[in-house]
Amino acid sequence: MKMMDSKIDMTASERITDQISTLTDWRGETLARLRRLILEAAPEIIEEWKWDAAVWSHMGLVCSASPFKDHVKLNFFKGASIKDPKRLFNAGLDAKATRAIDFSQGDNIDESALNELIRAAIVYNLSSGKKKLVFTIQAARHEA
Repeated sequence: MKMMDSKIDMTASERITDQISTLTDWRGETLARLRRLILEAAPEIIEEWKWDAAVWSHMGLVCSASPFKDHVKLNFFKGASIKDPKRLFNAGLDAKATRAIDFSQGDNIDESALNELIRAAIVYNLSSGKKKLVFTIQAARHEA
């Protein structure tokens, strides 16, 4: 029970670090590398812990990373709305909103293309937020 309580008191960043440290194989290395790339691509991004997974957000959800038995999944919450010129998305291609990249052991990570996807997801969130803000301001003016 103590172990459970100590995890509840951990910050999201500490939970992510803990998850990485418990994965002593290639998945831990991959997850650590993806985390580093996400934080480098967007220093303003916020680390969260949701749905028992590492999640990054900036003006909305950006992506999450989860280790599985044979791959590490990097899920982009609004991936269907983001251009992917390097065709990194290889999973969840039929989903309505999300897209994902499944990394298997030994896969090469195109850091430059991944950086572009992360930034594109943030730009999408920012542009969506502006639309919502403009709508809210217009609605408020109309009511006044």
